Amino acid sequence: MYKLVAIDMDGTLLNSDYQISQANSYAIQQAIDMGVKIVLASGRPLIGFKKFLEELDLISKDNYAISYNGSLVQATKGNEIIFKKTLTLDNYKDLYNLSKKLNVNIHALTDTTITTPKNSKYTIHESEINNIPIDIIPVEDVSTSTSIVKVMFVDEPEILDRVFENIPKELFNKYTIVRSTPFYLEFINKSVNKGVGVVALAEKLNIKQEEIMCIGDAGNDIHMIKYAGLGVAMGNAFPEIKDAADFVTKTNNQDGVAYVFNKFILDIDKELAV
Repeated sequence: MYKLVAIDMDGTLLNSDYQISQANSYAIQQAIDMGVKIVLASGRPLIGFKKFLEELDLISKDNYAISYNGSLVQATKGNEIIFKKTLTLDNYKDLYNLSKKLNVNIHALTDTTITTPKNSKYTIHESEINNIPIDIIPVEDVSTSTSIVKVMFVDEPEILDRVFENIPKELFNKYTIVRSTPFYLEFINKSVNKGVGVVALAEKLNIKQEEIMCIGDAGNDIHMIKYAGLGVAMGNAFPEIKDAADFVTKTNNQDGVAYVFNKFILDIDKELAV
């Protein structure tokens, strides 16, 4: 019996219209009624997926969320923080200097905003899906009191392909670097990833590794998928995520989350699964 299920948001729980399908919602509610702890695990800040937590009735002191790719694990209501690890302003400055050398757009997420020296369509997209404001500020003018949670290179997929190949090798020892979408390359604290967030929460709830299922589609999901007792890749997942997973479900536009819930939690014959 799986007692905790961590579910990625974009490309996993949400379809291409950024909505939770009726089938996914119904399967999750059935699992909750069985006592399964459902945790949304996202690269977004909490405010960026709070409406989906509300939609699934997961706002309470006894429900938790993993945000910023594992940098923050907290109760969805109240002030309880289970785990928090962020970057520094110096990290942002160093990565900004690298972005100039590699000719790639950059922004950083703070506790409440996106800060960037230059706006781009991908920064606007990040702002719109998370409902957080953009502050266009030269990096050297960012206040020293600003909390930098993560830094992102944001650009066309072919540009990020080139950039990734040219990141200095030593940076992989300094940061956790993940490709969350074809147009987002993310830098977070080296000790942080979604898997670390799942472990911190599992220890808090006294849930064993083999009792955990994790579902995702992109590079920022690989750590939790590898850690889980059952690691699940979406049908639309990156090839390396499918290779790392124990099971590949249907795509995010085919109710892949509901399918895997029906098969492994709700014990519905797979031929009857949505």
